[in-house]
Amino acid sequence: MAEPSPQPVRNLYDTAALRALERRAADALGDSFALMARAGQAAWRVLLARWPQAQRVLVLCGPGNNGGDGYVLAMHALGSGREVRVLRLPAHAPRADSPAALAEAAWRDAGGRTDVFRGALPEADVLVDAVFGIGLTRPPDADTATLLEAIDAHPAPTLALDVPSGVDAATGAVPGTAVHADLTLEFLLPKLGLRTGRALDHVGELRTAALDLEPAWLAPLTPAARMRVADDLREWLAPRPRDSHKGRNGRVLCVGGEHGSGGAVLLCAEAALRCGAGLVEIATREAHVAPALARLPEAMPRAVEDPHTLASHLPAADVLALGPGLGQGEWGRALLRAALATGRPAVMDADALNLLASGAVGVPPDTVLTPHPGEAARLLGIDSAAVQADRLAAARLIAERFRATVILKGAGSLIAAPDRVPCLIAAGNPGMAVGGMGDVLTGVVAALRAQGLAAFDAACAGALLHAAAGDAAAGEGERGLLPRDLMPWLRRLANPEALR
Repeated sequence: MAEPSPQPVRNLYDTAALRALERRAADALGDSFALMARAGQAAWRVLLARWPQAQRVLVLCGPGNNGGDGYVLAMHALGSGREVRVLRLPAHAPRADSPAALAEAAWRDAGGRTDVFRGALPEADVLVDAVFGIGLTRPPDADTATLLEAIDAHPAPTLALDVPSGVDAATGAVPGTAVHADLTLEFLLPKLGLRTGRALDHVGELRTAALDLEPAWLAPLTPAARMRVADDLREWLAPRPRDSHKGRNGRVLCVGGEHGSGGAVLLCAEAALRCGAGLVEIATREAHVAPALARLPEAMPRAVEDPHTLASHLPAADVLALGPGLGQGEWGRALLRAALATGRPAVMDADALNLLASGAVGVPPDTVLTPHPGEAARLLGIDSAAVQADRLAAARLIAERFRATVILKGAGSLIAAPDRVPCLIAAGNPGMAVGGMGDVLTGVVAALRAQGLAAFDAACAGALLHAAAGDAAAGEGERGLLPRDLMPWLRRLANPEALR
């Protein structure tokens, strides 16, 4: 059997695709138990490789196929001379004649026994979470929650089989109590829900075991998303021709910087320059012009106090970066309407999104929207908890509603657009949760758009470049990371040929 693979993978799947593959595999192999046997064996091999000194193995089994995987692992551990305990809740006995029941019977035939969890876990060197897999989409009941809490409280490391119990594998949501695993071994297919949202705090190290399935069985399956990693930047950021000039590299106009918010539009402009835009202008309040010149002389700040003045700067722009520090007052509203009326390619963030949500403006085709969960909630007329409960669905709904490309920011950022397979960004860190990071992202995406990338490609490449720069800048620690810390890394990573 092939060794389980760590990240990266590329295509990510939802639970509907996984269930279809399970049915296809069970039909081809003769029954579901054959697949369970492969999963349990693969999990034991991973446990043995990761914790070779572990002698006491404690397996927590649930009532379904995930529990069956645990019984198979327990058999292999027992056969290898380990001291193995298997516990389950009284209500978690496998259904008669189910594959899990066959697995438990095989475990008993091998000399093992199954005990009932009574509120405390025995000592062990490693725990195996085989309580629930992809079938759990609701909060665990009280007894199960107590068991999951006991797993988390135990000092031994935890290997989760397929999914950390309590995590919704389809969405990444955690509707109640859930296990925090040290390592999660997912089976068959890479799952979208384990790579976005709250799930990222529960999976620990994530590996995939394909269980030696035939590649042809995967062909009919449609991925829910495609994961992008830092090495993919080379796909979009080729070396420039020797005869490049600033006009060919695109002109970005950053519109924003209401009184008291001049720093936001300046961060946006600097990010656009660091990512290769040929010319960057800033349309902002007159009070911010002199500080902008002092801080960033490469940009061209313009004093714009009304839409008539803005109109003279719009024709030269290839892309508009709208929203950083814009405000929702009359000044920001008027400038946003004038900018969007041109129909030029635009990247919208912050107050531009809030004004869009209020109905004050519309969006032209090919716009890129960059909401965080709160802004996404306002665009959809729901609360942010509902957005986080199914991040991909929220991103897709915004994309369809506004016929735009959407970057839903957050852990495991997602990019969606009409008629495109969504993109998930496998980069970024909690240190980036600070004011101003979104302004930087707006400048990054605008710069790539100005250099000729289509809206969806600019959004995917820009979100990835931004996240990878954040990871590089966090080398000295995540806490205290500032948006400005990304600037030198943006330049380096925007030139991937120089990093070889």
